[in-house]
Amino acid sequence: MADEETVDEATETAEETMEAEGSPVAPDESVADEPVAEDPVAEEPVADEPVAAAEPVAAAEPVAAAEPVAEEPVAEAAPAPAAAVVELVHPKERRRRARQRSTTPAAPVRTPEERQAERDALRVKNAKARAERRRKVRAKRPAATATVAPTVVPDAAGRQKTRQGIVVSDKAAKTITVRIDTSRRHRRYQKIVRSSKTLHAHDENNDAHEGDLVLLIETRPLSATKRWRLAEVLERVR
Repeated sequence: MADEETVDEATETAEETMEAEGSPVAPDESVADEPVAEDPVAEEPVADEPVAAAEPVAAAEPVAAAEPVAEEPVAEAAPAPAAAVVELVHPKERRRRARQRSTTPAAPVRTPEERQAERDALRVKNAKARAERRRKVRAKRPAATATVAPTVVPDAAGRQKTRQGIVVSDKAAKTITVRIDTSRRHRRYQKIVRSSKTLHAHDENNDAHEGDLVLLIETRPLSATKRWRLAEVLERVR
């Protein structure tokens, strides 16, 4: 008897739950056929699941279903791709298309001889223009400059160069080797730059000796290396 009362209570509780959820009540046979009805734990379904029934909040789901209202075709209507295609055209291709669209007649084909004749004619024309420009510039110059007498510079061909140096060798006959020392100030750095070179001079009487300070004078070529001759012994070595 206790088992039957427990089954009846479980059936009534299930019917109440189904009525609260709005579901049709199952027949008594289906409830009676359940084998697990003996355990009193079966009362757990009485946990007032109307809270789950109160989930009609799901009725708001149609709003989510209406989300496709985000009109995606708007992105397709953007004309950006067309502009990008224009930018990708190569400059040479653009110039070729512009030439095709141009209504200007093409230049006639000329032979190399014709082109050379045209260049020659242009050179002659430019030469005449330059000559005319120079003539006008000369005409504008003041007349006073034309009356100035030219300065007469005396001819310096008769002057002979002289060099002063020290004899470094007198072993050769009638020939001495003279070292010429020079020093000058550098144009940019203003530093004293010293240099030296040797000359071969003709000494007819073998008057100069090694270490003497001598004066050389320029002369005609006397041998393969001699272009100077001894003019005077300025100081003798002691």
